[in-house]
Amino acid sequence: MSLWPLPESDEHRDTNHCELPAMSVDWDELYARDGYAYGTEPNGFVASVATMMQSGPTLCLGAGEGRNAVYLASLGFDVLAIDASAVGLAKAERLAREQSVRLKTECADLASFDMGEACFQNIVSVFLHVPSRLRRRIHANVVRALRPGGLFLLEAFRPEQLEQKSGGPEQLDVLMSRASVQAELTGLEMIRVGRVIRRLNEGSCHNGLAAVLEVIARKPHVHQPRGAVH
Repeated sequence: MSLWPLPESDEHRDTNHCELPAMSVDWDELYARDGYAYGTEPNGFVASVATMMQSGPTLCLGAGEGRNAVYLASLGFDVLAIDASAVGLAKAERLAREQSVRLKTECADLASFDMGEACFQNIVSVFLHVPSRLRRRIHANVVRALRPGGLFLLEAFRPEQLEQKSGGPEQLDVLMSRASVQAELTGLEMIRVGRVIRRLNEGSCHNGLAAVLEVIARKPHVHQPRGAVH
């Protein structure tokens, strides 16, 4: 899910195509359209690194219509999909039924959603673009919510995406740099923070070469000093 502008309503317009005028996206409006805005296949980065994830409670942030959440559920993960759009989550539940997998969903605003402490083995964030002030709070909550040894996977557009035509937000503040993400995820061990140009083929909204940031980070285990009393 990413914060990008949505075309104005027009009965003569192809409603399965994403265009980029001035206003911020209305997610319910986007997800109410026929088909799946970002397709039903998982994000390529998530699919390529899913084998690194360990079994356990898995949280998908900004899950939208559920392509990544359903994919991870199909691999046997216990997935909770969070999104602010009830319309998107209804489609996620439908996709889960169609693929005969179990998926939990919760309609929630990430500005106030409590992820808890040491609750999740895995947390996944794919193209979740929000204002930087809110993102810093979300990422702090991610660090707190991961179990020791837990994995955080993130793919997001970098500022260089403004030069591309493949989709994504047009607001610089919501894009992510390597330095900003590393600072916001203090407390996690960075396994990979990759600045990548790759081709997206994700529904009607993400298509073409894209400048992305790919992050794999792990919550370290707490090691008690020798002689500690249990």
